[in-house]
Amino acid sequence: MGKTNEDTDPPAEIRVAPDEEIMISNRYETMSIVNDIFIGVFFVAGSIMFYFSSLQTWATTMFLLGSIDFVLRPVIRLARRTHLERLGRRDGESLDY
Repeated sequence: MGKTNEDTDPPAEIRVAPDEEIMISNRYETMSIVNDIFIGVFFVAGSIMFYFSSLQTWATTMFLLGSIDFVLRPVIRLARRTHLERLGRRDGESLDY
């Protein structure tokens, strides 16, 4: 029996209380999804802020953060690919989401 995705990408556990924890499965895919949300938030916020002259510096900052997040997506994918290669992946297993 081959390794499953859960074997090669174990869940991240975050303790939120003494008897409670959050389990995040497929952490690389989850990081990519969260990053995509940040990209959208930064660009939407920057677009709205450009309507107000007093917020144009903040608008530019939001666009810069969104642009940086665009760079983070391939970095996350590269980290996942490298992690899977180290662990040994099954033939035909997709490395992209």
